[in-house]
Amino acid sequence: MMTEHQQVQYQLATALGRPRARVSYNSMVELLRVGEEIALISTDVFDTLLLRRFGSERSRIIEGERLFSDFLAKRGRKIDPDFLVEARLQSQRLAFRSLNLSGTAGEVSLLDIISRQLGVLGLPPSLVIERLRIEVQVEKRSLFANRELADVLRELRRAGSRIVALSDTTLPADAVHELIRHFHGPELVERVYSSADQNATKREGSLFLAVAERESVPLGKILHIGDDLLADVATPSNLGVVVRHVPRPSYGRYIRSANGALAELGRRLRRDARSTKTICCHDDAVSFGRDVFGPIVTQFCLMIWLYAVEAEKGGDPCLLFCARGGVGIREAFEQTLARLRLPLKMRRENIMISRLVVARAALLARSPSAIEELNREFRGSVLADAASAIGGRHYVLSEDWGQPFDGEKFVSLLFSGSGAEVLADIEEQNTLFTRHFKNLVGSSSRIILCDTGLYGSTQRLLASAFPQLHIETIQFARSNYKGHSDEHFPKVVGVMVEQNVYSPLSPHSCVLRYWQLVESLFEPPVASVKFFSKDDRGEIQANCGAINFGAIDPSTNNPLLSGALSYIKVLPAEGGAVVFRDVEAAWLRLKSAIIRPTELDLRCLAVGDRSVDFGRPEVLQIFERERKKTFVSKLLSLQAQLWREGAIAREFPLLKHALLPTLEMAHCLRRTLSQKR
Repeated sequence: MMTEHQQVQYQLATALGRPRARVSYNSMVELLRVGEEIALISTDVFDTLLLRRFGSERSRIIEGERLFSDFLAKRGRKIDPDFLVEARLQSQRLAFRSLNLSGTAGEVSLLDIISRQLGVLGLPPSLVIERLRIEVQVEKRSLFANRELADVLRELRRAGSRIVALSDTTLPADAVHELIRHFHGPELVERVYSSADQNATKREGSLFLAVAERESVPLGKILHIGDDLLADVATPSNLGVVVRHVPRPSYGRYIRSANGALAELGRRLRRDARSTKTICCHDDAVSFGRDVFGPIVTQFCLMIWLYAVEAEKGGDPCLLFCARGGVGIREAFEQTLARLRLPLKMRRENIMISRLVVARAALLARSPSAIEELNREFRGSVLADAASAIGGRHYVLSEDWGQPFDGEKFVSLLFSGSGAEVLADIEEQNTLFTRHFKNLVGSSSRIILCDTGLYGSTQRLLASAFPQLHIETIQFARSNYKGHSDEHFPKVVGVMVEQNVYSPLSPHSCVLRYWQLVESLFEPPVASVKFFSKDDRGEIQANCGAINFGAIDPSTNNPLLSGALSYIKVLPAEGGAVVFRDVEAAWLRLKSAIIRPTELDLRCLAVGDRSVDFGRPEVLQIFERERKKTFVSKLLSLQAQLWREGAIAREFPLLKHALLPTLEMAHCLRRTLSQKR
């Protein structure tokens, strides 16, 4: 809460800082008379001391990477500027996501972003300085001086005021200082504080604390000038800093957004033009896995690395690959790191886990998320069936357990006398799992699960069972297809896809039409984790057998993964640029195979039956084994098919040319309606 004195300061600053108000020496003098004597003046940099033109950040990045591509070409390295842009954007995006999920304050450094961009493309780290030079060069073109504010600051400095610059930016302080000197000369500010250098920000207040300590000035004797309502007004006001709000016109944001959208549209059009020239057909699953899933899986692994390498900057994180899909992901990930020589010190383990296992833990914690998950899984069953699945064996139970399943009733009976036997088995299994989990986690302060996706049930249930731990998840895709609560989504990152429904305009989202394909791609031929026990040495084991890295080959009897791994194995050490080139066509080819499958695609992408899991023996069929005899019955059965487009191509080889476009139009409409809600 702001004190009365701080509220007066805030109101005066806001009144003086209306968008059309002139920044005048007299108004600054009036502000300096408020409260105690001002010992230090700090000014924001971008959109305050240096004003932005109407170009967007996206357009600046594109311009910078074009210049960098020209620089590389002159030195014998030809890399398409769009590949440089993509690597830069992904490095930046995942660095910020990783930082935001860390639960700690800090800032992402542009030097780190560039270093990782170069790393995934196989470029030498010595180029970081040149790329930073280009970044500053582009910034000089996109900025202009706020001479009116500079004149005020010069007057105040001549009157004896000390002036420093503060900026929430990924740029290092030296680069920011160079920009200020370029537009305002060398004498305007004494020192520059960059959030990237200080690993502290204005928006959460720690940068003001760092400046007060470094300058030996109480917070109440600092006057801060800036445009951002949070970082430059609300946060410093709450700390007792005197503030002066100098906002920029709001229409500038809209113009920059439009500029960024146009820049991205141009980039996508160039990408699609390149990709359509390289699409080909495949005769078998191995070649499909090599040419299509090879680049996609490698890109996924590069994204995991970009996320993890930011996470390992602070604390002692561990990366846990979840059985079963995580086993295949780990194999591809380790091979990618080794092949492309990407360093990662973070501890990595395969964990024996499943939704059933974490549901037990969440049930014992009486978590609402467990009840919601069970209601979905056991809809149409009776309470006794759920008890057998979760407890792990058949039980002789009272008549109450014969009622239709309801999560609240299940929990009530479980913790009553009639559920004692079931509860004892659940507690025993959870004790063994907890020991396994904590052995892997050790002293790590940050636990990052890695899985296929989609909803993130494992993360949601595990976090509710262990609320004292910091647990997050990175996975191939994230989608709220269940329509459940998404309160856990801030801690679940869909590295490749974050959409609830398929969009024809987004090639990556094609996997949402046939998600079982991605699951099957990464899962080894082992059972889902259901039971834990101790071996002769007292070590924890599970019914899935040994799944630690190197214990099994997840590509056994998996031609798609075998093909994908064969792609990784022949990449050159600097093959990141090759991946970014190949993956564009790979995504379009995958979309074509899923959305408009040919007979060859049906053979390549057949994954067989899928287990229901959650302690139950039932399986799901991608296609029904017995074909419907009548046209109408075939048509009506499409709604229940797991891969609807595949079912259309299989059942209606002639009509598919009309049915598939109709289904695609329906998806367009669904996407439009979902955006309006």
